[in-house]
Amino acid sequence: MTRNVNPQALEREPVYRAATTGDLDALVALEERAFSTDRLTRRNFAWMIRKAHAFFLVAEIDGVLAGYTLLLFHKGTSLARLYSIAVDRAFRGAGLARELLIRSEAAAVENDCVYLRLEVHPDNAGAIALYEKAGYFRFGLYRQYYDDNSDALRYEKRVLFEPPGGTALKVPYYSQTTPFTCGPACLLMAMRSLEPGRAMDRTGELQLWRESTTIFMMSGHGGCGPHGLALAAHRRGFAVQAYISHKGPLFLNGVRSEEKKDVMRVVHEDFRKQAQESGIDVRYAPVSMRKIEKALRAGGVPLVLLSTYRFSSSKAPHWVVIVGMDDRFVYINDPDADPDHMRTATDNANLPILRKQFERMTSFGKNRLRACVIVFPGGTGAPAPA
Repeated sequence: MTRNVNPQALEREPVYRAATTGDLDALVALEERAFSTDRLTRRNFAWMIRKAHAFFLVAEIDGVLAGYTLLLFHKGTSLARLYSIAVDRAFRGAGLARELLIRSEAAAVENDCVYLRLEVHPDNAGAIALYEKAGYFRFGLYRQYYDDNSDALRYEKRVLFEPPGGTALKVPYYSQTTPFTCGPACLLMAMRSLEPGRAMDRTGELQLWRESTTIFMMSGHGGCGPHGLALAAHRRGFAVQAYISHKGPLFLNGVRSEEKKDVMRVVHEDFRKQAQESGIDVRYAPVSMRKIEKALRAGGVPLVLLSTYRFSSSKAPHWVVIVGMDDRFVYINDPDADPDHMRTATDNANLPILRKQFERMTSFGKNRLRACVIVFPGGTGAPAPA
């Protein structure tokens, strides 16, 4: 039901302020009036206010909550996502949504974000018109995204500065389906980019994991090291270069059990020997940004090992795919979409990270391990290293 509001209230200057837990009742009520499906719950709002890395702004007119905007930041990166924007039906038509959007973009810039992304229901003509008039362009589609099984239109705007020249690849996005298959998910993306007809599915993801795993986690399933991923790509007909800063067994410091360490040493030595016998170009040296950029220009798809500390404050090894670079930013596909923290592929595909920030992320552990596997089309072999 639409509340009765004095029309003169629409002419009064709204008051903008940060959302607080005292707004929860009003936010839930506004959500009920503004949307018929996919509503944020009281619990969702409370989490956004208390815990999320977010910009959550409300607009009041004469003490009445008239609208809000909710912007989520991807920690350690230069991406913001407009998660939701809503205006009470009684206050529409007065430019409030446009002002909330402008303030969201300003918050993104203040947080050094390059891009602002969002999803919108295809039936929401008013919102689509608002975004397109503000300079957003449609770059993708999510199938059956909303509760009514409707697709979601994906929009994006570069808000920080005009894009400089750079190198970019068209790499499709694939989200890992387990906590331990980031490497295989990245390899699936790389292979699909180079061979568009190649499947990306869970069967292939787990098969690659079975081939590539090296037991380096303190508990549970193991993840994949650079030798294993390089061998898996080589077996499928791709040319491969690998750069590994350390020649010996990797990730031993993360395991307490001597028995597990012995297993890791055996697996590592076997992978290293197989890579050598297969003729894979393995360089035991850190890869430079210049070499990665050269590989991108040559059509290679780099898989790079990061530390997740700058993403989540937890120190774990994690593979990502580099899909582009320019003068200031590295762009990655991060396979670890996290719906529990309101992150989807919109947040994790073509994700911009400042180059200096990215270089710090690529050093893992006390021994500063760096690893990169670059996948090239098969047939002619990988280009000679720079």
